[in-house]
Amino acid sequence: MHDHAPAAGGIRSAGHRRLLTISLCLTATIMLVQVVGAVLTGSLALLADAAHMFTDASALVIALIAAAVAARPADDRRTFGYQRAEVFGALINAIILLLLAGWVGIEAVGRLLAPQEVEVAGGLMLVVAGVGLLANAVSMWLLSRAQRTSINVRGAYLEVMGDLIGSAAVIVAAVVIVTTGWMPADALASLFIAVMIVPRAIALLGEVFSVLSESAPQGTAVADIRAHLLGLPGVVGVHDVHVWQLTRGAPVFSAHVTVEPALLAGGGSAALLADLRGCLVDHFDVDHSTFQIEPAEQAHCDPRHV
Repeated sequence: MHDHAPAAGGIRSAGHRRLLTISLCLTATIMLVQVVGAVLTGSLALLADAAHMFTDASALVIALIAAAVAARPADDRRTFGYQRAEVFGALINAIILLLLAGWVGIEAVGRLLAPQEVEVAGGLMLVVAGVGLLANAVSMWLLSRAQRTSINVRGAYLEVMGDLIGSAAVIVAAVVIVTTGWMPADALASLFIAVMIVPRAIALLGEVFSVLSESAPQGTAVADIRAHLLGLPGVVGVHDVHVWQLTRGAPVFSAHVTVEPALLAGGGSAALLADLRGCLVDHFDVDHSTFQIEPAEQAHCDPRHV
């Protein structure tokens, strides 16, 4: 016998898509402001931050496309639906981040090793960076709750967080230029932006590979789940346990459960299935579960069970 519960919604909610759209509009607007500011001030740091925002805008577009795809219902060919579209979108985001970090780093080191006589307008640079900082703070606030349940929204959230830190670094560089006239501060801020991108991209890649390799979700202890299930009346064994996730916030569980013959003979399997499902929902936040109930003597004859 099997019991199925619906999978988590993830990025499919219209609220998530609306937040991503608002964040995209903010990011694209500030990106254009920073490009103009970089041209007017000669600031490499502003240009690097604008390039980072361009990547973030692209990532948000990818997230919205993935959201639309993930919202499509399951069918006979894709029985879990299209939620994995979120994961592939996050993978593209991470790759773009790494390419961006390389480009910004090369440009920054080149300017430090072969400094050019470029006068950076620190005052205007400070104003533009301040506007970017404020816009990124608003975007982070909008995405903060949704990123806890969607890997793709989390990718966008991490990129906006990087933008906020990058804007702060540009502000520091602008203050140094305004107060001391030391122009290399601009290139150093650019290099800082490049360096801070890498750990975020690697962390996102790690989460993507964890999902694609069907590893148990972080923080999920299979031994604890098995112990909870064994504590239910009539359950004598739990084997062939599998825990994975379709995307962030959508864990899936399956297991074979051996029970006392008397429970099956007494027609208690339906009540047991409800208890098994309730245990996973209440204690482990697993909404999609599949169980196969077997009599104890059958499990003892199967050498494969673990």
